[in-house]
Amino acid sequence: MKTRSILAIFFVLALIGCAEGAKLVQERADGGVVIYPFKGEQGAILASSRKDAIALMQEKCGGLYNIVREGEAKGRTRMAGHVEGAQEIIQERRWGIEFRCK
Repeated sequence: MKTRSILAIFFVLALIGCAEGAKLVQERADGGVVIYPFKGEQGAILASSRKDAIALMQEKCGGLYNIVREGEAKGRTRMAGHVEGAQEIIQERRWGIEFRCK
């Protein structure tokens, strides 16, 4: 039982270590594009990383910006777990926001 508990803790820590927040992936003088991860059941608008994306846009623009468009961006698929027999395929979904500074 102890071995399973240790493996479960290791698996959770590995997932947390792989998590990514918001990123500015395309930068222009007057704006850019930020992406952030979200979970399907939670939705992109309610994702905790959206606050980080908004903070990046505000930082880039000195406060004021317009959202030009937003939508689901290309995600990725990865393997999680480093213990034999405990690997899992994880689909990561990402949301993108194109913005322009005012």
